[in-house]
Amino acid sequence: MDAQQAESVTKDAPAEGVVHAVLATKQPPPESNHGIKTRRWIIFCFWAIVGLLGLPIWYATTTVPRAALPLESMDAWASGQTCKLEFPVHVALAAGHLDFATTTELAQQVQQGLDRQNKSPIYRLRVITSRHGTADQSDAQYIDPSTSSAVSSQAAANVNLVLDPSYSHPVAKVQPFDPTLSIFHGSLSSSQPSGVSDLAGFITTELLKLFAEEQVTLDYLLTGQTTHHESTTDIDSSSIIEGYRKRSNRAFKYASTYHLTFSLFTGAAAPSAWDIKAALDDYLGPFLASFSSVSKFSVDTQVQLYASLSSSLHGPQYDETSEQWTLLRSDLSAFINAAEWPLSPSIGVGPTINFVAYVPSPKQAPMLIEESGGTSWLIPQWGGVQILNPSAGQENNTVLTKHDLEPVVRIFAEQLESLIGLPQSPPSLPLRLSSLTRERAASLILSASSTLGALSRLTLKLTSIAIPHNVADSVQKTIHHLETACSHIHDGHYDSALEHARIAEAHAEQAFFEPSMVGQVYFPDEHKVAVYVPLLGPMAVPLVMAALKEIKKFKQARAKTA
Repeated sequence: MDAQQAESVTKDAPAEGVVHAVLATKQPPPESNHGIKTRRWIIFCFWAIVGLLGLPIWYATTTVPRAALPLESMDAWASGQTCKLEFPVHVALAAGHLDFATTTELAQQVQQGLDRQNKSPIYRLRVITSRHGTADQSDAQYIDPSTSSAVSSQAAANVNLVLDPSYSHPVAKVQPFDPTLSIFHGSLSSSQPSGVSDLAGFITTELLKLFAEEQVTLDYLLTGQTTHHESTTDIDSSSIIEGYRKRSNRAFKYASTYHLTFSLFTGAAAPSAWDIKAALDDYLGPFLASFSSVSKFSVDTQVQLYASLSSSLHGPQYDETSEQWTLLRSDLSAFINAAEWPLSPSIGVGPTINFVAYVPSPKQAPMLIEESGGTSWLIPQWGGVQILNPSAGQENNTVLTKHDLEPVVRIFAEQLESLIGLPQSPPSLPLRLSSLTRERAASLILSASSTLGALSRLTLKLTSIAIPHNVADSVQKTIHHLETACSHIHDGHYDSALEHARIAEAHAEQAFFEPSMVGQVYFPDEHKVAVYVPLLGPMAVPLVMAALKEIKKFKQARAKTA
């Protein structure tokens, strides 16, 4: 057995050597230094393209643009620290039958009484005197008796003293279509100094009554609190605030332009026409003209015959006792059926206020509201509706004349006052309009400031949200117009303040509801990972592995040479 094993060993030895020789001949030749450098340069170029070109392009195309916003200023406006709103309301005191010294003394006593009784932190009545002794609005030369300096702002109201010996006690009368409070009084004797004091006390009380609703409303709007007068005037602040809330719920949001649509719907073939233009020009035109300092109005009209009532109505029901058709109060809100009555859509950027005059068919006339027996009602933030029951013998009239439409248009005018939020007092229309101007200016400033604060909080909370440069521009414009509006309010220029406050509110809303900014909220970072990993993963693995392998070989080569 030993001989055989030795023989097999001697036979296998040459074969084993041959295998090693063959394997040695199949090994690749050693790589030249030029080849190694070329491979390394290729790998380096790939990484250079990725680092110098790919990553910057990726960063530029995926980075969310965020323009710089003045966050501190925005938060300051939202918290009310930038502008302390104060409303100086100038009241011009004029007495042509009194000398300038007596008028000045009277004005000073009235001012002292107002300062003593009025505790509002934001609302101040300022008594000024006319240089020429008249309270005409065209007379812009007014003097502040407390400082003897000229007042540049126009007087919001006039107090006109009228001497009438028939009055033993002063009597106040408010002019309905003029911003004037007329005070009728007897003669003031120089031997009775208390006469001026008594008259000053009477004027003070009447002025506090005249502006009570506006003062309580502004205090509640800006501070959330109400102040009381230290006077004998019976001013119920709670009822004024409740009235303001109801008025706000009925009224449209403020707009610089409103579109009025007057529609005539008839249940039969008549009437088929109405002289609405002449009626609007005579009975509504003066009111719209006086309101032009607050808002503008555009008007259109339409007529539809055979207009059927909505199928959702439970009525009208025929009452045999009164021989009338009645509508339930619950039916009034569903009275307008847009599918059956093609009301004009909103035209332009302003809201549309609808006024509908409905003439029922002779088969359903007369038609009344069952609970109240009335024929007109108001739909908050929409418009007004009025049922026109034809009089006896006028059922077949094809045209509604201007005389027929006078009561209709006057009711529409009253409904319009409610829909635009006009205060109910004082009884003077110009004073109510000026009060609405100040109220609207204050509410718009608050709205724009609140929007800036909301935008600031949104920017800090959502760091991935886009902030385009036009948003930053809108914010800057908002702050500029807010500062201008605040300055005009302090100076008593309320028409200009309202205009700048309206522009500020529009820019603030435009910045907050920027479409490109809002759309980015719904694209979080997780979506980016889900998109880029399947695309870049297969490309990154060869580059990373080649770089690691080359680094390993470089370290081994350095170790051998060391």
